Amino acid sequence: MENQKEEGSFKRELGLFDGTMLVVGSMIGSGIFIVSADITRQVGSAGWFIFIWVLTAVITMVAAVSYGELSAMFPKAGGQYVYLKEAYNKLIAFLYGWSFFAVIQTGTIAAVGVAFSKFAAYLYEPVSDKNILYEVGSFQLNAAQLVSIVTIILLTYINSRGVKNGKMLQTFLTIIKILSLFGLIIFGLTLAAKAEVWNANWTNAWDSKMFDTGSSSWVSISGTALLSGIAAAMVGSLFSSDAWNGVTFIAGEIKNPQRNVGLSLFLGTLIVSVIYILANVMYVAVLPLNEIASAPSDRVAVAAAQYIFGNTGTIIIAVMMIISTFACNNGLIMAGARVYYTMAKDGLFFKKASHLNRFDVPAWALWAQGVWASLLCLTGRYNDLLDFVIIIVLIFYILTIYGIFILRRKMPNAERPYKAFGYPVLPFLYIIVASAISVGLLITKTATCGWGVLIMLIGIPVYYMTKPTKD
Repeated sequence: MENQKEEGSFKRELGLFDGTMLVVGSMIGSGIFIVSADITRQVGSAGWFIFIWVLTAVITMVAAVSYGELSAMFPKAGGQYVYLKEAYNKLIAFLYGWSFFAVIQTGTIAAVGVAFSKFAAYLYEPVSDKNILYEVGSFQLNAAQLVSIVTIILLTYINSRGVKNGKMLQTFLTIIKILSLFGLIIFGLTLAAKAEVWNANWTNAWDSKMFDTGSSSWVSISGTALLSGIAAAMVGSLFSSDAWNGVTFIAGEIKNPQRNVGLSLFLGTLIVSVIYILANVMYVAVLPLNEIASAPSDRVAVAAAQYIFGNTGTIIIAVMMIISTFACNNGLIMAGARVYYTMAKDGLFFKKASHLNRFDVPAWALWAQGVWASLLCLTGRYNDLLDFVIIIVLIFYILTIYGIFILRRKMPNAERPYKAFGYPVLPFLYIIVASAISVGLLITKTATCGWGVLIMLIGIPVYYMTKPTKD
């Protein structure tokens, strides 16, 4: 007998506060604690370092407020997938959904899971990636991968029991995360900031250098090399600032979505942008640039916390990171499954993904996502997963924001309760900057980014092999 819940509908149980907490909680994961080390190695100066975080904040907020127009026009589950389908066609929407399942969402969940275990190992050494549990050929299974997988399965189970459970966990952990990050910033700037460190870091603030791992020394860069360095550095900052669009996926469960989705996007990205810029200003005030670049395992926040709180600081950061990555993955897991649900309703994903269980959530879609993300945990290191994800994310953000221009022509009379801020200048500026970064990444990180693009393109034959004949 057909599952009766297929005709079930999402419950609108999330308000503006919940939506904002989902945006903040999904955005603040592991990146702010880790990626600043690699950014410093790429550009080597305080001026360019802070510039990259400010630029990231600006383009993330421009994208988020531009999405507000789309979320108000199409206030239903599926978010970005729906916008691409309406602006372009089912093929482009399918390629997004395919990439989302294959790499974007599941790769991000895996990367955050790997980061969770990285910091859990700081508290309990046996769960580190150095502890190899099983080895066959070139494949090694380590304890950290196992920990990542267990957290993904646990969060998938919690979310399969209804949106309320996921919401309560998300809000509680996100509030702790915001307060602890602000605490770290305030204590850092008041207790540990040293004038001599700050002044040394800002001397020759725009003399860019790149850390050459071969010779373990700094090499001055300018011109094209500097632009390449900025593009490579922005992988980390953009990844840290990603996942803000998760709230658009669960629009079907948000009260008054025409207003609250767009407002959640704006408030959430604003809160995170302020926290990120202040956190990095604090790093520059507390740590010499060399120490930011060479932090053990890239754990910059741990290095800063040692200056601020002494040895107990490292434990404080490890606990913060564990809470942060756990909440981040909860938000990603909750939001992601709604995209596969909407695709399945359109006949573009496994039919079972279109069923809601007795708790009115797409449980099959949640578990399919959880299993694939767990497998990705076995494949790569944190930085490789980042490169894989970010190139495809940027391509689809560019297409979606260009979709605003298309829909203004295609549906001039459609109701737009909210219009993209600064249209057409700001959305166009976003497209230019994001395109430049994407090209830079394909040139400088062809190996990893190239694979990401290839996985996306494989979706084209898959679409034509699987699409319903009535299309």
